[in-house]
Amino acid sequence: MSKELTDLEELLGLSGDDEDSDDVKEIEESLEKLGHNIEELELTTLLSGPNDDRNAILTIHPGAGGTESQDWAEMLFRMYNRWCETRGYSVKLLDYLAGDEAGLKSATMQIEGEYAYGYLRSESGVHRLVRISPFDANRRRHTSFVSVYIFPEVDDNIEIDINDEDLRIDTYRASGAGGQHVNKTSSAVRITHIPTGIVVQCQNERSQIKNRATAMRLLRSRLYQMELEEKRKQMAELEKTKKKIEWGSQIRSYVFHPYNMVKDHRTDMETSNIQAVMDGDLDKFINAFLAHPDFKEN
Repeated sequence: MSKELTDLEELLGLSGDDEDSDDVKEIEESLEKLGHNIEELELTTLLSGPNDDRNAILTIHPGAGGTESQDWAEMLFRMYNRWCETRGYSVKLLDYLAGDEAGLKSATMQIEGEYAYGYLRSESGVHRLVRISPFDANRRRHTSFVSVYIFPEVDDNIEIDINDEDLRIDTYRASGAGGQHVNKTSSAVRITHIPTGIVVQCQNERSQIKNRATAMRLLRSRLYQMELEEKRKQMAELEKTKKKIEWGSQIRSYVFHPYNMVKDHRTDMETSNIQAVMDGDLDKFINAFLAHPDFKEN
């Protein structure tokens, strides 16, 4: 980058005093691009955790509130898909259970891309929505909660001991997003890890064998994440002065009424441009989280 900056300085010296010349415009565009590249490089230095460079598994579960919360879950599902599109990340839908009237009851996505987990780990927690409900005939204001959970995808090089007797494996018929039927055989797989109560499921593939393999990979990732969280809690006990990261706590509020605001309660980052956020503009919140000293990945 230093060479690029030197070349631009030389070009500026040759461009003369004409601010409207093509050379000056080219220099301005190049400087803007260079500045963006420097910002990206600075951000990458913050992604130094042991799992930051891994792919990510993202799960979405609505809280109490029926259709209202399920609709909010669908909105977040769309928001994360749009964010992945802007970054060029690949998204594979592993599991999707549609809501009874609208929205979704649960969704699991595998997100592949450089530093996918490193960026998305900032999104783990409870997301709160305040709005006039489109499902309320009296047009009253409702508050809805959805939990988003992010964990790194682990590979075969990481040792996670899983005993067969600790597993309960169920099969069922798969159904696609929106309730569309996928097939007529019980190809979908649900695995319950009895000691921890963790439940994972996959219905993306037509083959029960492939779905089971994917579900086992999800389970290994979840168990690995549990180990990381336990170590993090132990560190937090030793460092009482540091703010503790609570993965299940409310992290961000999205207020659609009586005013427009999205605010992250951990970093105090906020914006009034709700539509941009719901369209996937999350970088300002992610960057603020990564730069915050209390939320570095150990």
